[in-house]
Amino acid sequence: MSGATLMSDGVKALVPLNGIYRSMYTAGWSTTGNTHQCFGISAYNLMAEVMGDDMIMGASGSGWFWYDAVYDVKDLFTRSSWRSYDLWKAYYTWIANANYIIAAEETMGGATNDKNYAIGQAYAIRAYSYFMLAQSFARTYKGHESEKCVPIYTEPTFKTTTGQPRSNVADTYAQIDNDINKACELLKGLPQQNSAHMSYAVAQGIRARIALVKEDWATAEAAAEEAIAKSGKQIAKVDEFIGLNDVTKKNVMWGAQVIADQASGYASLFAHMDTVASYGLGAPKMITLSLYNKISSTDARKAWFPDPASYEIHSSFNPNNPDYGFNGAPLQRKMYFSDPAQWLGDYIWMRVEEMYLTAAEAECRQGKDGEAKEHLMALMSQRDPEYTCNKSGNSLAALTTESTGSLLEEILLQRRIELWGEFGRMYDIKRLKQGFVRNASDGWNSGALLRGRPTTNPENWMWVLTIPQAEFDGNINMDVSTDQNPLDD
Repeated sequence: MSGATLMSDGVKALVPLNGIYRSMYTAGWSTTGNTHQCFGISAYNLMAEVMGDDMIMGASGSGWFWYDAVYDVKDLFTRSSWRSYDLWKAYYTWIANANYIIAAEETMGGATNDKNYAIGQAYAIRAYSYFMLAQSFARTYKGHESEKCVPIYTEPTFKTTTGQPRSNVADTYAQIDNDINKACELLKGLPQQNSAHMSYAVAQGIRARIALVKEDWATAEAAAEEAIAKSGKQIAKVDEFIGLNDVTKKNVMWGAQVIADQASGYASLFAHMDTVASYGLGAPKMITLSLYNKISSTDARKAWFPDPASYEIHSSFNPNNPDYGFNGAPLQRKMYFSDPAQWLGDYIWMRVEEMYLTAAEAECRQGKDGEAKEHLMALMSQRDPEYTCNKSGNSLAALTTESTGSLLEEILLQRRIELWGEFGRMYDIKRLKQGFVRNASDGWNSGALLRGRPTTNPENWMWVLTIPQAEFDGNINMDVSTDQNPLDD
C-alpha cells in the first residue's frame, strides 16, 4: 500500500484517549442542564475553590457556582442538571473509557513504547477519576478508612453489567494506588506527546496529591521530587505566565490547549474568572482580605489582586454597586482570557510550583525542616526578593483563620496564595482536617457567610456530595436508604 502508514494498536489507542482528554474541558455532555458551570476538570476545581475560605463570589450572578459556594446542592441529587450528577457522570465516563483501553492491554500489538504510553495513561486517568470521586463523595481518607466511598469498576461495562456496591474508603484508595503506580511504571522514560496527556511526571504529580491525602509523607515527597526532576519544567516568575492561560509556559506540567473551534464561550473557566467579561463581571471572584494582607508588598503575586481602578474593566462594572457586596476585598486578575474576542484561554491543571510546595510540606511533616525550607525558598526566591523564613515545626491550628506560627503553616500559606483559584481549596481543607469561618470583615457578603453551618468542624458532612438518584435507579446493589450520604450537614 504505497504511501500509506500503518498505525500500531498503541498509536490507535491514542484516538479514544484524546477523546477522553477533550471531554475534560468540554461543556454540555455531563449534564442535561446548567452546562455553563459544568466544563470538566477546571469547573470542579472552581467548585472546590468557592466552597472554601479564600475565594469570594462578589454576587450570585446568574447562579452558576453560587449554589456550590453556599452549600445548597445536596438536596438536588434527584436532578440530572446539578453538581452530584455532573461529577458522577463525568468521572465514571472517564473510568469506563479507560477500562476499555486497559482491557486491550494483553492483545494490543505494536511498539512497546506506543503500547505503554497508551495503557499507562489509561491507568492514570482511572486513578485520577477514582481519586476525585473519593474526595467528592466521601470524607477524607485518614480516620475514615472503613466508611463507604464509591463503586469500583475495573472491567469494561455494558448495559447488562451488574452495578457494584459502594467500596469503602480504604479499598478505594488501594485501587487508586495500584492504578497510579502502574501508570508510573508504564510511562517512565516516555516523553509527553501533548500537554493534555498524563505523562510520567504528571502521573507522579497525581501520586503526590494522593499521598498528601493519605498522609503518606514519604511517598508525597518522593513523588513530588520525581515530578520536578522528570517534568523538565521550571518555576516561572509571575510576569512570565500572566493570565494563567497558556500551556506552553515553562512551568506548566499538564493542561489543555484550547483552539478557536473548541472554545466553549460562556461555558468556560475564563468566562467565570475574567473580571472584564461575562460571568466574571456579574459574579466577580475575589480574594479574602485576610489572605490578601498576608501577601507581602514586595511579593510579585500582589499583582494578581489589584485595585479595580488600576486596570481597564468593562464599562458597566461598578465596584461600588451594593449588589456586589465587595466589602473591600480585592478582585482577581490572576486568570483571564488570552483572547476574549474568541473566548480563548488554555486550561492549566498542574504547575511545577505545586510540586515544590508539596515536597516542602511532606518534608516538614517528617521533621525535615532544612529540606522543606530549600523547596520553599526555591519558589519564594522567584516571588519575593525580600522573603525569608526562620520558622520551624509542623503544628497546625484547628481553624484556617488561626495560626501557631509553624513552618508547616507558612508552607500552607504560600500554597494558598500560589494556587489560589487553581487547585480547589476545599480539597486541601478536607485533608488537613481544619475548620474555617467566613467573616463579613474579610469581604464576604451576607448571603455567603454560612451562618449556623458547622464549618468549624472538619468532621462535618457539608463537604461531601450526595450520590445522584440515577445511580440508585440503575444499580441493584445500591439502596438510597442505606447508601446515600447524609443530606444534612
